[in-house]
Amino acid sequence: MSSRLPPLNPLRAFEATARHGSVSAAGRELNVTHGAISHQIRTLEESLGVRLFERGGKWLKLTSHGALLMPVVSNAFSEIAAAKAAMTRPATCGTLRVTCVAAVLSLWLIPRLQEFTDQFPDVQLDLRASNDPNNLSSPNVDLCILYGSGNWPNYWSRLWSRMELFPVVSPALMNRRPLRSPRDLRDHMLLHADRGKEWNTWLAAAGIALPARQHMMSDARLSIEAAMHGHGIALGDNITTAHMIARGELIAPFELTVPANDAVYVACRTEAYATPIVRVFIDWFFASLVRN
Repeated sequence: MSSRLPPLNPLRAFEATARHGSVSAAGRELNVTHGAISHQIRTLEESLGVRLFERGGKWLKLTSHGALLMPVVSNAFSEIAAAKAAMTRPATCGTLRVTCVAAVLSLWLIPRLQEFTDQFPDVQLDLRASNDPNNLSSPNVDLCILYGSGNWPNYWSRLWSRMELFPVVSPALMNRRPLRSPRDLRDHMLLHADRGKEWNTWLAAAGIALPARQHMMSDARLSIEAAMHGHGIALGDNITTAHMIARGELIAPFELTVPANDAVYVACRTEAYATPIVRVFIDWFFASLVRN
C-alpha cells in the first residue's frame, strides 16, 4: 500500500457511506448521484488495494479494512471542520476591560456574570467600578458603561436603559417606622447618591419639601446598601433594585416614580467597537436586559 494519501473526494464518499450504511443516503448528503458515490468508493478501494465494504442486500457492511479506516477518516474530517470553524469564528477570547457605573456593576451585572461566562468561556473580564467618561480615551479600557447624558460625540455610544426612580426602604425599617404617605419621609433619614439632585426631583413631584435628615454617599450602590441595612430611605430604580424588591429585601412604599436625570449608556472608541470581543459583550449586555 502506497504511503501517498488517498484522494479527498473518495474519502468523503467513503465516510458518508459508512456513516449512513447506504450509497443513496451518502449521495443525498453530498448532493451527487448514487453512481458517483459508487465510483468514488471503487476508486478509493483501487487506490488502497483493499475492499472497504461487503456488498449484499439493502445495507452495506464495512470490511475489517473499512472498519480500520472509518474512525481515522471521520476524526480527520471532524478536525478539519473544527479548524475551519475556528478560522471563521470571531476572535472571542482574551481579556475584555470594562468600566461600569458602580450600581449597575454591583447590583445588575455581577448577579448575571455566570450567564456571560457560560456563553463565552474564553473571555476573561476585567471589571472596574467607575463612571468617569475619561475612561473612553484610555488605552487600558475597552468598553464603558456610563450613567450620564450620552453626549460623547467622538465615541460610539448607545442607550442601554432609562431609569424610573422611587423610594425604597428595608422591611425592618418599614415595620419600625411605617411610610403611609410621602409626608412621612420627614421622620426618616434620606440617603443620597448625587448630593440630592434626584431626590429633589422626586420630592418636587410628590409636592413635599426636602427633609432635614440626610446622608450623602458617592454612588447609588452605597445608598441602596445602606437602605438594605435599615439606615434610611434611598432612591431605587427599575433596573438595579427590581430583583431586591421581588425577593422582599426592599420595599417600594409609594407608587410615584420619576424619570432619572440621566440614563445608562454603553460607549467605547470606534476602533474598539469593531473588535469581536467587544461586540459579543455588547450584544450579550443588551440581550440580557431584554430577557431580565
